[in-house]
Amino acid sequence: MAAVSSPLSAANQKMTNFRWTICALLFLATTVNYMDRQVLSLTWKEFISPEFHWTDANYGLITAVFSIVYAVANLLAGRFIDWMGTKKGYLWAIGVWSAGACLHAACGIATEATLGLSDATALVRATGDMAITIATVSVYFFLAARTILALGEAGNFPAAIKVTAEYFPKRDRAYATSIFNAGSAVGALIAPFTIGPLAKFFQSIGWGNGWEMAFIIIGALGFVWMGFWIFLYKKPAENPHVNAAELAYIEQDNDTPDESAAKKAETEDSDTATIPFLKCFKYPQTWAVFFGKFLTDGVWWFFLFWTPAYITDVFKLSTSSGEGMLMIFVLYLITMLSIYGGKLPTIFIDKAASKGINIDPYAARMKAMLIFAVFPLLALLAQPLSSMSIWLPIIIIGIAGAAHQSWSANIYSVAGDMFPKSTIATIIGIGGMAGGIGSFLINLGSGVLFDYAAQTNLSFMSFTGKPAGYFIVFCICGVAYLLAWIIMKILVPRYKKIEI
Repeated sequence: MAAVSSPLSAANQKMTNFRWTICALLFLATTVNYMDRQVLSLTWKEFISPEFHWTDANYGLITAVFSIVYAVANLLAGRFIDWMGTKKGYLWAIGVWSAGACLHAACGIATEATLGLSDATALVRATGDMAITIATVSVYFFLAARTILALGEAGNFPAAIKVTAEYFPKRDRAYATSIFNAGSAVGALIAPFTIGPLAKFFQSIGWGNGWEMAFIIIGALGFVWMGFWIFLYKKPAENPHVNAAELAYIEQDNDTPDESAAKKAETEDSDTATIPFLKCFKYPQTWAVFFGKFLTDGVWWFFLFWTPAYITDVFKLSTSSGEGMLMIFVLYLITMLSIYGGKLPTIFIDKAASKGINIDPYAARMKAMLIFAVFPLLALLAQPLSSMSIWLPIIIIGIAGAAHQSWSANIYSVAGDMFPKSTIATIIGIGGMAGGIGSFLINLGSGVLFDYAAQTNLSFMSFTGKPAGYFIVFCICGVAYLLAWIIMKILVPRYKKIEI
């Protein structure tokens, strides 16, 4: 257990910083999480689609089902993490999603066995009704693997936010969240330089069609992370790497100088008491998180799942080509700016404090989120500016992505501000469910829209075909955040902590 000492000795002791080691583990888990998601989006156009004869609608269905399973699983994952505990719950989550990621590699073999085909060559050469059958059967197998991936990945953010609430005081939670949440951008950043080359390499040496080993190698990273988590994570008060000074800093919200013993006990009871699941929906704070995620998460997932296809469809560049990989790299490099997005509320709080003004974390967070809601409006210009340079849409999508990640870091912390620690994972799970539903709608709709746009030569604002389809979706993405902010502000106009 951590050393126990008096407040005086804790004040005089040099503080350890093990909480940042824990934050680094959360960052790595999120990085692996997003790399596992990206394997499909970076291989389907070049490697998988020719083998299984997929259309945009097939891919859109797979991403949409992943999203809806992720949504429902989030609703359960948060409660599961609260029930199981952070350490075991996180291990279960990453173990399941890593297994699901690796299972994608078996979809080709399963399709061949089901249809009685000899090898991948027979899949590729198929035409007519057989090609349609191959597409249908293979989609079902990928849906099965994707479902397992979604069930596990749903536990990542509820567990990570719960850990953040355990290891950081409220003033630092959005910043810590923005750091580990940056793993989503880093995962997407690393992905184009690893996944495509891995698939090409194994394809060149005759190991399947290449994409199979990409799923296996990236998926196995999660099992490596589990070893570090087993040995390094314990609750702060029980962790030998956390000394008394750091523990006092972590628990500062529950130990203000003028707080009476009775008030402390009341706070502790509030943090350990669990809100019944259905009762959570009676609070407007829950619905603020719900709509804040429902309207915006789909934007990020659209960019994550469809940007490689956008580069191929509109600019005719393979994502495994040098320029294609560089475009995705630059896009997600820009999203790394989101690390500072979580710091902005703390800056507002500190600046106000220097003037003798006390503002609560929620007010600071909403002020920051309004700023982040403005930047995605640039997405309205992404397609029109593509005629000037193919790099302008990529830069704009990167800026919108950075704004989303900054928004996301703060909306996660909104739950930590207003709900007891025992219920945070549940609320994050509800928010994740809402975001998954939004992603289901935008991904399914985009796949159908893009096929329709290509078949009918759809025209929209001087664009035709698939570019017109992408422009329509970019417009929806651009306005989503302002609408979400307005709804959140109406539901929770000012800070109000849930008291049990």
